[in-house]
Amino acid sequence: MAEHPHHHHHAGQHGRGPHGQRHYWLALTVTLGFAAIEAFSGWQAHSLALLGDAGHMATDGIALGIAGLAALVARKPASDRHSYGLGRVEVMAAIVNTLFMLLIVALIFIEALARLRHPGDVQASLVMLIGALGLAANFVIYKVLEGGESTLNLRASLLHVLGDVLGSAAALAAGVVIYFTGWLAADPLLSLFIGVLILLSSLRLLGDATHVLLEGVPSGLDLSDIGRSMAAVEGVGSVHDLHVWSVSSGEVALSAHVVVEELGQWEAVYLGLCSHLQHAYGIGHITLQPEPRVKARISVEDIGRR
Repeated sequence: MAEHPHHHHHAGQHGRGPHGQRHYWLALTVTLGFAAIEAFSGWQAHSLALLGDAGHMATDGIALGIAGLAALVARKPASDRHSYGLGRVEVMAAIVNTLFMLLIVALIFIEALARLRHPGDVQASLVMLIGALGLAANFVIYKVLEGGESTLNLRASLLHVLGDVLGSAAALAAGVVIYFTGWLAADPLLSLFIGVLILLSSLRLLGDATHVLLEGVPSGLDLSDIGRSMAAVEGVGSVHDLHVWSVSSGEVALSAHVVVEELGQWEAVYLGLCSHLQHAYGIGHITLQPEPRVKARISVEDIGRR
């Protein structure tokens, strides 16, 4: 039985356009500068909320550096060694940065519990000032990063910065509470609350990134629905061996065996399927193997005999 060649369709090149590295480097500069200011102020004011937020920002500096380098590497085009390109480097960077975030959360929990048992004096006025400045700085950093290309790598970076926004808000709130009430427990309690929020977001992002590396069906796509819609395209008899996965953030791939009524109509069927998959599901990397109906029937019978 003659074999039918695979047909490929690419919506674009694997070497993608700029990933907005300048967003990462600008955010990195502001982050490290303010982290140093916040760490010194937290040490002077004896504030865990400020020191915790400084720790967030220092870690974010590392995270943004990793993210920027990953975005740069991900731009490299496909090669004989990496036929899909290096887009998944950004997914790996997202996992590394999320694990960094989990480490910071663990350290904050440990220190906060220690502060609850043995609260120390806190210079509330300094905490409020630095908390307010940090909130403004982190908001600017968040908006700068938000203008970059939407990838898991960027989501991980935004998670770090969002943690800093919440951390600065917690420091500001703790300073206000301590200034007006003298309740020192407000500082570690608010740190614990923010830590829980960041923990939940980190675990969700870690799950998303792991799902990509395991080549799971991308979120928002249903494999059965895609198969049924492909089978409904004119000239298609049925679809089997259907696979859908993420090559990298935002780049979805599909492969399938397509049983066609007439092999002579394959070009028209193929173009119809590619157009349908692009417009209905945003799938741009498509590999289709045509099969005549008689071959599909013989294959099933052969499997039954075995």
